[in-house]
Amino acid sequence: MNWLLKSISFIFHPIIMPLLGVIFYFSKSPRFIPQEVKEAKIISLTILTIVLPILLYYLLKTIGKTKSIYLKTTKERIIPLSLNIIICILIIIRVLPSNQIIELYFFFIGILMSTIICLVLAILKFKASIHMIAIAGVFMFAIGISLHFGKNLNGSLALFCLIAGAIASSRLHLKAHTNVELIFGFCIGLFPQLLVLSYWL
Repeated sequence: MNWLLKSISFIFHPIIMPLLGVIFYFSKSPRFIPQEVKEAKIISLTILTIVLPILLYYLLKTIGKTKSIYLKTTKERIIPLSLNIIICILIIIRVLPSNQIIELYFFFIGILMSTIICLVLAILKFKASIHMIAIAGVFMFAIGISLHFGKNLNGSLALFCLIAGAIASSRLHLKAHTNVELIFGFCIGLFPQLLVLSYWL
């Protein structure tokens, strides 16, 4: 059980969640998007949201600015979150501008807002759960897709709820967060996506 709960935190690490949201959108959207466009977006986002953060993490670890991929202290979070804000802005401007796929543009606007809030809280010495921020953001985006396209995605939404519960249990088991930090994290991920919903529904 201990191995399983540790694995959940690793498998559903926050860096994969933006890409998961994009893949989910492409798989559920009835709108015609050329396959080559989908592939180009997924490759670009894989590089920017997964490969680049991993490389930056190892660079920060090498120079002694961080110790764990889970960013266990608020001090460790400040530089990675700041870099992630820059990456989000780059994605919004270059990869998913508003004149292309409006839903994904606002999805990343929501991610940017959540990341800024998380950074401000880290500066204030409060450690909101980034795992919960990530899954809550994707969950709210999935609800938006269901409403936007009038599709019954109850099965997918139920699965996201189960994943969120598993992540919360994992983080509590590992003593990485308190209940309050998990709840704050979920709200920080959910409400920015809810806020931008009206711009693309």
